[in-house]
Amino acid sequence: MKTLISNAILVDGTGADRRPADVLLDGGVIAVVADAGSLTASGTGAERTIDATGLVLSPGFIDMHAHSDLQLLVNKDHYAKLSQGVTTELLGQDGLSYAPVDDATLTGVREKIAGWNDNPQDFDWNWRTVGEYLERLDAEEDGGRIATNAAYLVPQGTVRALVMGFAEGDPTPEQQERMQDLVRTALEEGAVGMSSGLTYTPGMYAGTEELAGLCRTVGELGGFYAPHHRSYGKGALGAYAEMIGLSRDTGCALHLSHATMNFAENKGRADELLELIDAALDDGADITLDTYPYLPGATTLAAILPSWSSSGGTEATLARLADPATLARIRESVEIYGSDGCHGVVAEWDTLEVSGVQNPALAGHVGKTIAAIAAEINAEPFDVFAQILQADRLGTGILQHVGHEENVQAIMVHRTHTGGSDGLLVGAKPHPRAWGTFPRYLGHYSRDLGLLTLEDMVHHLSGRPAERLKLDRRGLVREGYAADVVLFDPRTVRDEATFENPRKPATGIHYVFVNGTAAIDGGKPTGARAGRALRRSLDGRTRAGSTEIA
Repeated sequence: MKTLISNAILVDGTGADRRPADVLLDGGVIAVVADAGSLTASGTGAERTIDATGLVLSPGFIDMHAHSDLQLLVNKDHYAKLSQGVTTELLGQDGLSYAPVDDATLTGVREKIAGWNDNPQDFDWNWRTVGEYLERLDAEEDGGRIATNAAYLVPQGTVRALVMGFAEGDPTPEQQERMQDLVRTALEEGAVGMSSGLTYTPGMYAGTEELAGLCRTVGELGGFYAPHHRSYGKGALGAYAEMIGLSRDTGCALHLSHATMNFAENKGRADELLELIDAALDDGADITLDTYPYLPGATTLAAILPSWSSSGGTEATLARLADPATLARIRESVEIYGSDGCHGVVAEWDTLEVSGVQNPALAGHVGKTIAAIAAEINAEPFDVFAQILQADRLGTGILQHVGHEENVQAIMVHRTHTGGSDGLLVGAKPHPRAWGTFPRYLGHYSRDLGLLTLEDMVHHLSGRPAERLKLDRRGLVREGYAADVVLFDPRTVRDEATFENPRKPATGIHYVFVNGTAAIDGGKPTGARAGRALRRSLDGRTRAGSTEIA
């Protein structure tokens, strides 16, 4: 529908000052941007007019760290993201997702990230390559495609599993070449870069040289590397330095995923990270980062295990947990030395809160910490930890309460910062960031705390991530750009999701258009699904449609 938005407060995504404007949406694009009051329905042929007096018109927000890979296809209304004003998401995060795979690898990945995305047994997993996955996102089923636009990172851990399985070990030259070929093919099929999860198996088994070979391939094709690096706790600065060194040595652009400094060891140390990044930027490195505006993180309970105990996949891990001697070794790592899966930090059981389970018999644990569950049944916390892992076949999701507000704020204002929810959309009590990230940036941090102006904050959430993704004519309110736009009330926009009620929609988001189609209309979901898979093309730009555009 040709739609005229009149008398809006235009915040265009560039960081420029706001101004009153009329905007015409036509044929899925922004057809006209004009002075407020200069356009009329009769003059433009608009079929609909929205009086946007008092509302900000901005680009749709870009979630630079999304875990919607499966939920976009399973729960197609995708209200969690649309209700925040998100119109584009970056999938394939943390080195583990569903393409490229063969049958065995897909089974292993599905089990490994069930706590992130669920693992439905009656779902049609009808793809194996990255290209086929992107085609599935674009398939018109039940009257629509997907609810938001989506770009994809080829996941390094999945690639490693496809070539080497889920076990430890260094690749042979032939295996290294095969992994690089898979990454190259994935980018040729439309992936925009590569992710890794270097505290998750099997990605964490990769050494620096193995990663360097993959990054060279990504860099040659104009993509970027988005690592969840080896530690956000003990040794965090060294882990960041390794990633920056990889980028500088290989020429591959770097985007630091959920960049933060967590655990007691890093309280108040964000400036040390930013100094490291600034030194590299000043020397010509290409680095950006994303954060979520909350203190706790979210992951799986199995991630706390030491890497050696997870080698070989789910069945091998469960066998180790069932063996008393091996379990004693795991306990020593987790409670005395600090597991590499727990960022080198000794597990603090009162910080690990169960957010979701696969086994219905464990539902009573949701919302409780491991320490609290242990106290209820008069057991040792480690024993509870091991028992839950076994009973839930490693599928348990957790919140990890280890963040620091001063670090969150310091990183948020950095010149390369973008927004990413890292939101998990499954589980009985997921992290509220899945429903609240972008309104929280706009309301709490911009309006209430004044940490960034509204213009700057919108730039962080739209124009700047669009540059990193090399989006073709997206991410700004500009004539000829895709009509991915949001209308929100700057006075009332606010996240409403809480840790007690994590699925509560935000307030103040009145309209969301995806490719010119209203997905949120007057604050209500329409059910429209107008999103597209966004593919890296031969010219290096990322757009809907063919990868063959030159």
